Amino acid sequence: MAFHQIDRAHLVDALEAAGPGAPTLCEGWASEHLAAHVVLRESSPVTAAGLVLPFARGAAERRLEDLAASGRDPQGWAELLARVAAGPRAVSPVAWGGDKANLVEMVVHTEDVRRGSGDAEPLERSAEHLEAIFDHLRLAARLAYRRTAPGVVLVVPGGRRARVKPPRSGAGTVVVRGDVVDLLLHATGRTGAAVVEIEGAPEDVAALAAR
Repeated sequence: MAFHQIDRAHLVDALEAAGPGAPTLCEGWASEHLAAHVVLRESSPVTAAGLVLPFARGAAERRLEDLAASGRDPQGWAELLARVAAGPRAVSPVAWGGDKANLVEMVVHTEDVRRGSGDAEPLERSAEHLEAIFDHLRLAARLAYRRTAPGVVLVVPGGRRARVKPPRSGAGTVVVRGDVVDLLLHATGRTGAAVVEIEGAPEDVAALAAR
């Protein structure tokens, strides 16, 4: 089984435990919005892209809201979760992408649901699974931190480290230390929920926090 499929099961478990109307780390989204987003990302890439394109955002948001609203009663919620659990059809480009397209998405959205309700206990994952998440974290972090002035080094205590961003001229480097999932949450902007330690000169730490 691919790692993203394991994390899809984690996401479904988290959504089922939370129920509709539960808070998430995604501002303005309850659990049913997040479930609807996952379904639309996999069944309608055009709608998913519309959420980040200004000229198409209105229509995409309406479609997401309509699907989320369908999941607010018990039967609709069960049907929405079944669609999340089923994943994309085999002919979907999202399915073709495997872990590259889906692992970060599944891990982050699982934590959006779990930590939206205050649950920060780490899930059980094998060492190989965590290694795969770290590999994809390195790629995601290079994009996420690209506009920061200080350099960024990610460190898993007792484990791997990666320099994901060189410093700009005149800036220093900060070290962000935490477990793999928390480092991923920090890189993807969930800084308030990420359990990390940040080391560096005060001005560099402040610059990173302001990104």
